[in-house]
Amino acid sequence: MNFNDIVESIPLPAVVISKDEKVISYNHLMEASLEEVMETGESIRNAFLRWETNTSSEMIMAESGKKRFIFIEGSLTGSSDRLLIGKETSELSALKNENKELKNLTHELDAIIESSYDGIYITDTKGVTWKTNSAIERITGIPKEYYIGKSVDALVKRGILKKSVTHKVVKQRRTVSVVQDNFAGKEILITGTPVFNEDGVIEKVVTNIRDLSDLNALQTELEKMNQLNNKYKKELALLKNKPDRLDGIVINSEHMKMIYNTADRIVDIDATVLLLGETGVGKDVLGKYIFTNSMRSREGEFIKINCGAIPPDLLESELFGYESGAFTGASRQGKPGMFEIADKGVLFLDEIGELPLQLQVKLLRVLQENEIQRIGGTKPKKVDVRIIAATNRNLKEMVTKGDFREDLYYRLNVLPIFIPPLKDRRDDILPLIQTFLNQANEKYHMSKLLDGKLKDFLFTYDWPGNLRELSNLIERLVVITPDDAIKMDNLPSEYRESSETIIGPSSIVSLKEATEMAEVKVLGLAVEKYKNTYDIAKALDSSQPTIVRKLKKYNLMVKR
Repeated sequence: MNFNDIVESIPLPAVVISKDEKVISYNHLMEASLEEVMETGESIRNAFLRWETNTSSEMIMAESGKKRFIFIEGSLTGSSDRLLIGKETSELSALKNENKELKNLTHELDAIIESSYDGIYITDTKGVTWKTNSAIERITGIPKEYYIGKSVDALVKRGILKKSVTHKVVKQRRTVSVVQDNFAGKEILITGTPVFNEDGVIEKVVTNIRDLSDLNALQTELEKMNQLNNKYKKELALLKNKPDRLDGIVINSEHMKMIYNTADRIVDIDATVLLLGETGVGKDVLGKYIFTNSMRSREGEFIKINCGAIPPDLLESELFGYESGAFTGASRQGKPGMFEIADKGVLFLDEIGELPLQLQVKLLRVLQENEIQRIGGTKPKKVDVRIIAATNRNLKEMVTKGDFREDLYYRLNVLPIFIPPLKDRRDDILPLIQTFLNQANEKYHMSKLLDGKLKDFLFTYDWPGNLRELSNLIERLVVITPDDAIKMDNLPSEYRESSETIIGPSSIVSLKEATEMAEVKVLGLAVEKYKNTYDIAKALDSSQPTIVRKLKKYNLMVKR
């Protein structure tokens, strides 16, 4: 290769000069940089306005018009000629600026990597660590400096990593994620991502290490907070006034609101519920409400059986079922009992006080061991049934008399709820009347209305049959009354007789005493119905100060 070829192959402006500084050869980059063409054999100094040699740095500073050069002198093998390789100072400045920008970008990249909460380490394609951040020390307990220059294979061998994604990323040429435990027992998520050059060749692998134990702890805390939040929401809902009706259930009185608030608290507590109260107060309605709003309504059924309506010799087979051939007339296939049918659900035992003593023993076993045995069967069967029992009898008194087992009584009496009679919750009467009237009108395609005096009578009546009696009477009136308006005259005779004596004294007394008795009765009913003395005065056609005075006289208070 001659000098011309050598000089031309140099990627920077280059010129070959003799010892006496005569131009021998130069490349096209040198020619393009000069404002005047150099002639071979002339002095190099003639091509530049200024030519100075810096002896301390062994560099030559040259100037040609607006361009400035820096030349570095080299030698050619086997020749005494001098090779000068130069660079315009403008290009050097650009390189310097570019180098500065590159340093700034590198600093920013380092800051970003260092600020990451996740551990980051960058390797080449062979798995040798090139850069990492301080988070990896928090996750692994090993200083980040240890990783630099280390192979991921060495980290696996030492037990710091169980597996490395680097080789998988290089092999599969895509992002790869694995979950594993590190040497400290922490669960970590490792994600490796390939970095490609312009030719599509992987140059680096960036691996992200996330400590899932922290994330899992946060998730657990979040779930606890959500559960607590839901609990508070439920508590707040219970503290608020319930609406007057819940799916057709009237709970206008404060007493009934408290009862249904209690029911809301125990819907998913699988303890036995004992509903107490007179016949017709709505024990079965409350039992069905507890089931409907519980988790059991999603899997099981609400099965109701009246213990007093089925003969004792048949009640056992109804409750516990029987096997094939257990007795004469038994089905060949056998029959499941109510406990089996109610599995995963609720069995409502109405009139539990009528349960015969021999069946009380079997019921006690179900409550204690959660298993039943069919009549004629030899193997017990597990059942998952919640018991809701109801009675209008005094079970405590029955225990004393020996008519009810004491151990069964205490098994049933875990969550007792007493439902008061209708006469003790008169705030429910008028809403119930309207509910039953709407139901009867819809059932018989009518549009009957109740007279105001009739409503007053229904409000003051004591209702020994409670809701059942009230419902039956309203339906009866809707059917038998020929006119659209139902009045006092349409009442059955037994109710009309009651209406004539409802506020009268039961024996002969002085007129003053009779007047006071009537006032007490009327005012007592009024404070049940109205919320303030102004409404009472208006309803009784009196003045508000008079009402206040008489309420104080008879020691009566308005319920708010």
